[in-house]
Amino acid sequence: MNYRSEIDGLRALAVLPVMFFHAGFSSFKGGYVGVDVFFVISGYLISSLIIQDLGKNKFSLVEFYERRSRRILPALFFVMIVSLPFAWFLLPPTEMKDFGQSLAAVSIFSSNFLFWLESGYFETSSELKPLLHTWSLAVEEQFYILFPLIMMFLWRIRYNFIVIIFFLLFLFSLAFSHWAAFNSPSANFYLLPSRAWELLIGVFLGFFLAKNPLNSYSFNNQILSIIGFGMILISVFLFDDSTPFPSLYSLIPTLGTAILILTAVRGTLMYKVLTWKLLTGIGLISYSAYLWHQPVIAFARYYSLGDLNKSHLLGLILTSFIFALFSYKYIETPFRKNKILFTRKIIFSLSFILIFIFTSLGSLLHFKQGLSDRVDFSSELKNSFQIPQTGKCFDKEYSHLSDEWGCVLGDNKNSIDFALLGDSHSLSLKNTLDKLGKKHNKAIFFVGYSGCLPFIDIYPNRKDQVERNCYELNKRIFNFLIDKNIKEVIMSARWSYYTDGDYDKSWIQNIAFNEKGPFSREISRLTFKESFISTVKRYAKNDINIHLLTQPPQQKFAPESLYFRSRSINRDIYNYSVLRSDFSLLEDYPLKIFRNNVFVNLNLIHILDEYCDQLRCPVGTTQLSYYFDEDHLNQFGVKLLEPTLESIILK
Repeated sequence: MNYRSEIDGLRALAVLPVMFFHAGFSSFKGGYVGVDVFFVISGYLISSLIIQDLGKNKFSLVEFYERRSRRILPALFFVMIVSLPFAWFLLPPTEMKDFGQSLAAVSIFSSNFLFWLESGYFETSSELKPLLHTWSLAVEEQFYILFPLIMMFLWRIRYNFIVIIFFLLFLFSLAFSHWAAFNSPSANFYLLPSRAWELLIGVFLGFFLAKNPLNSYSFNNQILSIIGFGMILISVFLFDDSTPFPSLYSLIPTLGTAILILTAVRGTLMYKVLTWKLLTGIGLISYSAYLWHQPVIAFARYYSLGDLNKSHLLGLILTSFIFALFSYKYIETPFRKNKILFTRKIIFSLSFILIFIFTSLGSLLHFKQGLSDRVDFSSELKNSFQIPQTGKCFDKEYSHLSDEWGCVLGDNKNSIDFALLGDSHSLSLKNTLDKLGKKHNKAIFFVGYSGCLPFIDIYPNRKDQVERNCYELNKRIFNFLIDKNIKEVIMSARWSYYTDGDYDKSWIQNIAFNEKGPFSREISRLTFKESFISTVKRYAKNDINIHLLTQPPQQKFAPESLYFRSRSINRDIYNYSVLRSDFSLLEDYPLKIFRNNVFVNLNLIHILDEYCDQLRCPVGTTQLSYYFDEDHLNQFGVKLLEPTLESIILK
């Protein structure tokens, strides 16, 4: 097929939003749709080549996979090789183990399965995975293992029937995607069945343009190409992590891409924009730029322990392009173009050798626990990084329906003295309150769910709560307190999670008064305030007292990473702990809500001084951590709060 420079400009339009999104620029909150633009482009280009070769009876499966290997593997393996020394020096054992798993998964194009099982794409921890972005390569390659085989099988039947069959597959994939966006969002994001329809849009373009050459300039093309461009921009700047994706919403950027491919012809404004030399230059190196940007940004975050400003991030994006230019010129181009030096046999042989090396190395890192011997962690320190064993009375399946929806801590008697309510922060208190309850003959009913604010009449948009209904759970708790005549309640939660998210504002647990939203930071803040006031008032009407604990200071990085850096360069762990002033800003909004609304039945307990001096909030001592992740206390951290909890129990 003929070279189309505007396609390279479109590639630039795809890669730039993704890079800015991964760098954390809030303006590009929907920048992840750049991957969907890539899928459509890829489907169009690859299907056009296959249709052209099949039409001339010269399609070769071996040659097709050779072209894919030349295009994908050399630059990918080069980035993986360069990443290894940075991983050695910067990644603590747990993350090194995860990195080893991703090395193995990436090399056999199954990283989308790995990242699906590990976490959500929009969670803060995801931005620290150097090879996270390779999930899209895995989806593409899985598609291109199947697609040419299906095409070869179907080619003998009528052309129109082939298109009809693919259209039925398209409808099934799109319908499944929209359903899964609300029922299995992580699998929906990462896996081929819910992404195939995006690639198939490109395939339809390939079929159409194989029979219908591009139109020349017309007024309709001028208008339609601008509309297509606008659809992509709307998605980039208006979508965010609360947008169900992929779903019917994804039709906006993908159809916008298809419209651009069809109508941005010579003479149109969009053709001039997309063939601008800077954009086509970025488009030419877009694959390498895509490969480089995530490890560059992730390793920089580890090196700086998250302390990156916008200038740093812009510099990292520029660095990614410099690396991309190098790998395009000296890795991509020679392996693609020089078929004398890099013969088919050499390409396949090198590919299999490197696949074997990376899968073996990845397996070694997994089974050797991320080479934990690189740093001298005592067994006590290692244990402090582990999630405490807390039993089975939290995060219950169908907790709002089941009879076994919570548990009784402390003294096992008929009457209940206290209730402990909250999200996963309350879970950290369980063992200590159990001990104190037994010591002072108090029974404490404990129930809660991760990401579920203990306020009445709120709906979170966290997807794993589709079945574990936070709204119904809090309603049942309120009725239970009245029914059992429980007059004392302890509430503990990561309050700023629902109003501000993280330090960089990149992730927030949105809440709303309506099950279907709308969800946004502004609505979440308003809902937090109103639901807090409503909850306290309704509890007051039933003479129920609330002992509300503020959240422990949130660290900026996982404690294992902080201790790893501390030991690596022999610097006191105190220097890596979060500044008191930074955390005070993070908890400022919920704290103002609590302090500005004074109620007789509300006992606000601000625990900042238990964990902070005037400058910093230590992540732990030299010997052990107070946290098992950035914000959850472990058993050692809760000990600092034990006198406060005991005073509540004894009131």
